[in-house]
Amino acid sequence: MQARSALFDLYGDYVRSRGGSAPIAALVRLLAPLGIAAPAVRTAVSRMVRQGWLEPVRLPVGPGYALTPRAVRRLDDAAARIYRTRSVDWDGSWHLLVIPQIHGRSARERLHAGLGFLGYARLNAGTWLAPRHSEEVDALLRAEGARADSFVARDLGDPVELADRAFDLASLGAAYRRWLAEARTLASDKGGTATAQAAARVDAEEETVRAYATRSVLVHEWRKFLFRDPGLPRALLPADWPGDEAAAYFDTHATRLLPSAARFVDTCLAHDGGLS
Repeated sequence: MQARSALFDLYGDYVRSRGGSAPIAALVRLLAPLGIAAPAVRTAVSRMVRQGWLEPVRLPVGPGYALTPRAVRRLDDAAARIYRTRSVDWDGSWHLLVIPQIHGRSARERLHAGLGFLGYARLNAGTWLAPRHSEEVDALLRAEGARADSFVARDLGDPVELADRAFDLASLGAAYRRWLAEARTLASDKGGTATAQAAARVDAEEETVRAYATRSVLVHEWRKFLFRDPGLPRALLPADWPGDEAAAYFDTHATRLLPSAARFVDTCLAHDGGLS
């Protein structure tokens, strides 16, 4: 787990709902159970400031970092997709983008990654497709100095076949099955989330740390599907879609671990002056 990714997870899952800012000392303390050292945290924070995700703030206890409006929008969108709080209806239309060749490998890779995050699949060298228009796509194109012709289309053949081909659902389904197998190991007694007997062998403080660390890994690995799963409407997915079972497992265990994990977060923030 990289420090930058862990910070996005931390802000999205906990800090966002606690005012959106935290002292740097609390960030260091909160990433320590994940094996991330203080220098890596500070470097990642500085990078996120340069990229416009965080901004320095002066808190009563000293320097801290708050989410920018851009980061709030991105994290809220990510949370809606991770926890499926948004209805995914489909009117049968596709959004198409035709993008001329982007010069510069770095810019091209950033654009492609950004389009994937927003739910677009690449049909050919310059054409991208999604089952809905993303409100962020124009900002993404501007940021990379790209332009695109935009179309809404309905008659593109069998929509289920098109979705399967464009989004490589076989590969995505296999990724969900792998995630589920690994998550079951993580959430087992060996993974540290403990039965009542195991819980009795550790004090309450240690148990909150373990719950926080386990949930952090669970959420971190699940969040990777933001870059792989476009959130297709159910009508475009196979009847036995493995993402459904994986999502149910994630919901169950992320919810089960949340109270203990949240207590650890609140303890760290209170210790370092991040909570009143």
